[in-house]
Amino acid sequence: MPNPTITNSSYAGEFAGKYLGAALLSASTLDAGAVSILPNIKYKAAMKVGTFSNLVRSADCDFDATTSGLTLTEKVLTPSELQVNLQICRKELHSDWEAAQMGFSAFDELPPLFSDYVISRVAAEVANATETSIWSGASGEGSFDGFSTLLAADATVVDVAAATVTAANVIDQLGAIVDAAPAAILGKSDITLYVSNNIARSYIRSLGGFSTNIGANGVDNKGTTWYNGGQLTFEGINIFVAQGLGDNKAVLAEKSNLFFGTGLLDDRNEVKVIDMADLDGSQNVRVVMRYTAGVQIGIGSSIVYYS
Repeated sequence: MPNPTITNSSYAGEFAGKYLGAALLSASTLDAGAVSILPNIKYKAAMKVGTFSNLVRSADCDFDATTSGLTLTEKVLTPSELQVNLQICRKELHSDWEAAQMGFSAFDELPPLFSDYVISRVAAEVANATETSIWSGASGEGSFDGFSTLLAADATVVDVAAATVTAANVIDQLGAIVDAAPAAILGKSDITLYVSNNIARSYIRSLGGFSTNIGANGVDNKGTTWYNGGQLTFEGINIFVAQGLGDNKAVLAEKSNLFFGTGLLDDRNEVKVIDMADLDGSQNVRVVMRYTAGVQIGIGSSIVYYS
């Protein structure tokens, strides 16, 4: 098979929205719809947060609006501008792409064009970086303030001091998170307990019989084989494993109170694969992506942050 070639005109972003959508929305939190997604933010999105006071009063014959009130505050979600500037030698991906074309690959839906294959590989890395930034990011090079950063800075968030979570104490620690939650959110249909990987593993191990308050044979007397990848719950609350959340951290919140914003159809979004062969005679390929992403919380007092 001859060396793969990228057309002289190069891929220059005709389907940029689709590729960036795949790169961003394949982050596990977004792919699962675990938070509210605000697409197509041109510059910034302002969200009004309202708090009512003395809304209900004893009935009489008069209309008196002075006893009730509505306090509006504003949360602004401003996606950060991010980019990928990558140069690779065509040879580095040639063997993988060639194997896929000849049917010697475990993946049966790889893009048939080499340019698409390069983009798919880069997009997967962008998705991983986006997932980490969503939960643990801080403003700086290649990132944006994630939920952990925003929650730590918000004085209205309900804070619960974290411990090093193990199979022996995980149930008590998760219980402390739920006990700290405002009663008003516990009955909400979209309330979710977002936990780090190590907390999820400890919980699974605990329910397998490695906890002092569970029988030695675990759930359904199945021991360590009880869990087969299904939905985890705690006291009726769905658990979501947030891959980008740091160890021994958890967030209890409604999905509708956590927001991710991006500008997938923004004019600034760009995907290019540039073949340098005709420009400098090299076998280098340059990949350029430009996109926006960011997160914001709604009502801080309705969120419990375990850290």
